[in-house]
Amino acid sequence: MINRRKFINKAALGSVAIAGASLYACKETPATASVTTTSSAAPKKIKKPAIISTWNHGLVANEEAWKTLGTGGASLDAVESGVRITEADPKISTVGYGGWPDRDGFVTLDACIMDHNSRAGSVAFLQDIMHPISVARKVMEETPHVMLVGEGAKQFALEKGFKAQNLLTDDAKKAYEEWLKKSEYKPVINIENHDTISMIAMDEEGHLSAACTTSGAAWKMHGRVGDSPIIGCGLFLDGDVGAAAATGLGEAIIRTAGSAMVVELMRQGKTPAEACKEIVERIYEKHRNQPEFDYIQVGFIAMNKYGEYGAYSLRKGFNYATYDKDEGNKLTDAEFKMA
Repeated sequence: MINRRKFINKAALGSVAIAGASLYACKETPATASVTTTSSAAPKKIKKPAIISTWNHGLVANEEAWKTLGTGGASLDAVESGVRITEADPKISTVGYGGWPDRDGFVTLDACIMDHNSRAGSVAFLQDIMHPISVARKVMEETPHVMLVGEGAKQFALEKGFKAQNLLTDDAKKAYEEWLKKSEYKPVINIENHDTISMIAMDEEGHLSAACTTSGAAWKMHGRVGDSPIIGCGLFLDGDVGAAAATGLGEAIIRTAGSAMVVELMRQGKTPAEACKEIVERIYEKHRNQPEFDYIQVGFIAMNKYGEYGAYSLRKGFNYATYDKDEGNKLTDAEFKMA
């Protein structure tokens, strides 16, 4: 993991250094007195292009995104094309086509996208459209709004040429019918049952973009929306600082504006890994005495403006995929607070 980088008030430190050097010079004899000056630190080398995404299905998504980044393409195109792979995979039960339905049997999708200019687009409670991430991008680029929801989001998608289709696959329907036998709901998030793909990418120009898409918690109440489409919660990006994205129990992430807080900590000088860890610990403190704590899992990924990335989760079991020129595409188990 990346070592902690402490925030330093350069102006104050510079004043102390100059004063100390002057005092030392006064004590020296004329023959030996000297004041040594140091040049300012060299600009930090930017590690680009680079990708970080959540969970093991991020590996395939990264491969698709790298087709854009590796040929000099824009990070916005990369993150959209990357997560679309996950949205279209019927074997992934937590995103897009094949996603497990709510307790009324409806597959409802949420997604958001953001670029280095702080443009953002989002859709929530969207039904019958396979690629909510692309609808979110249309919201960002072709409307004066940030978020569209429900029937309005679907109407907009159809007007933009997206095709309506049934997203409830046979496997998802069988899982739903099995769940109905007991109708027990607990939003357990773990290595077998995770709920989101989030992706952050930096292109050759040094521009960051990020995307997040999900079918939300299986068996949720009809109409429930989690953190994933909410700018500042499921995802946040500031081109002058970096980006962060979340996975896990959306309610816990919303209560802390998780991704926005990770970015703000990076603004203060923390590394991506340090920032993710601090917000996970904040979520722990806010929830550890609550009844739902036994099944809460949250994880964050982050990338700063230098292309450095990191992650951290509340419980064991969260992994993330990274892709860069030096190390290629790999999966890493995130550090965590508790087993």
